[in-house]
Amino acid sequence: MYYVYILASRRHGTLYIGVTNSVQKRLEQHRNGKGSSFVKTYAVYRLVHVESYERAEEAIMREKQLKKWKRNWKIELIERENPEWRDLSDLLV
Repeated sequence: MYYVYILASRRHGTLYIGVTNSVQKRLEQHRNGKGSSFVKTYAVYRLVHVESYERAEEAIMREKQLKKWKRNWKIELIERENPEWRDLSDLLV
């Protein structure tokens, strides 16, 4: 399984979009300063959206698509499933 995820610094804050085969491990990397320098610089640690895909190619295509979206479209996507901008990392198994 592959995942496209969106991290936020806070509600309507700075957003980061990434792709991984393990959201849990990737979050650990980000939170330990070993992930993206952007995430570290802007303290973007709150997992607010996740999508899963069978194939890596699908996930990568979706990540690229989301990165091209307007900011307000990304916010609408997040708020459709997560209106409170809750950190979803506690739901990971």
